[in-house]
Amino acid sequence: MRWRLITQTAKEYYTVANNFTGNGSITEFTVTFDPLPLIENEFIVYQAGNEIDDDQYTYVANTGVITFTTAPANGTAIQVKLKNINHGTYRYISLNDIVNNFMVSYVGDGKIIDNARKLDVLFHTKRAIQEFSYDVSRVEKIQEIEVGTSLTIPMPQDYVNYTQLAWIDGDGLERVIYPSKITSRPSQAILQDDTAEYLYDNDETLLTATSLTTERFKNVPTTELNDDYFYSTNDRNAMLGEGKRFGIDPETTQINGVFIIDEANGQFGFSSNLAGKVITLKYVSDGLGTDNEMQIHKLAEEAIYKYIAHAVLSAKANIPEYIVNRFRRDRRAAMRNAKLRLSNLKLKELTQVMRGKSKQIKH
Repeated sequence: MRWRLITQTAKEYYTVANNFTGNGSITEFTVTFDPLPLIENEFIVYQAGNEIDDDQYTYVANTGVITFTTAPANGTAIQVKLKNINHGTYRYISLNDIVNNFMVSYVGDGKIIDNARKLDVLFHTKRAIQEFSYDVSRVEKIQEIEVGTSLTIPMPQDYVNYTQLAWIDGDGLERVIYPSKITSRPSQAILQDDTAEYLYDNDETLLTATSLTTERFKNVPTTELNDDYFYSTNDRNAMLGEGKRFGIDPETTQINGVFIIDEANGQFGFSSNLAGKVITLKYVSDGLGTDNEMQIHKLAEEAIYKYIAHAVLSAKANIPEYIVNRFRRDRRAAMRNAKLRLSNLKLKELTQVMRGKSKQIKH
């Protein structure tokens, strides 16, 4: 019996593309991925470096044969590249494995929990993945988006909270954008008549209009948002003018622009100077958005078992309080250990940071 966790060969793991060369007559090419893609949507086909539409070929999943409608010309480079490259997945343990391992290790006669429904364990495991996504593993997702003329972008489908927004300069470096506290995005602008009375439709529902706050903010010149006087002038005496920089508000003395969160409509709004800029949105999800996300880092595996055990025991009747408290302490200790492990602090990196400080390090 084989107990190994790695079932792929090194070649199967590292191979993400198959390359062929056309000769002007052959229309069929066989890919050698393991496992083979199930549908055409799982890979991209390139000819001479250009992606081609999937109506120019057919694919048979059980054989891995791609058949082109027209034979590629002689000497044409053909590449079939997988879309989903699952590198680095060995770091994680799946939802099903967590549940099965817990049932084997913690549930049964003579064990900590005499009986528990697998459905209950599954529920608590999902809750654990959520909590760990917020506070322990905190895996960031990053979207790159261009800000259009509307000066808004939607929140990602699995968005829970942002960690950073930044615009990308010509060198590919991030320029951090901070949230604005000097304006807002009203979720509802009430339509009123000339006497400021509310207006209703035939069903006596309030009529709404376009928000004046939002429209006016979109047209605000950058110079009015940012106190550029202190940064754009070349007059040193003006920059160091008495009392002019004391107590200055950092929110209005930077040129990166600002963003506003529209919670009601699930959007981010931006100042006018960010129109046409490429934005990176870093955010965290709850780890339950897709099946592939329902996993936990192996460095936090023990902590999630302690979390589930405490959750199951605290929900059961007639469990002595000292047992519940014991597992509460075990859960907290395991979560602290998981946070330390996942903080990924490296001695050499920490030393490099401290060397950049002006204060002497005391041993």
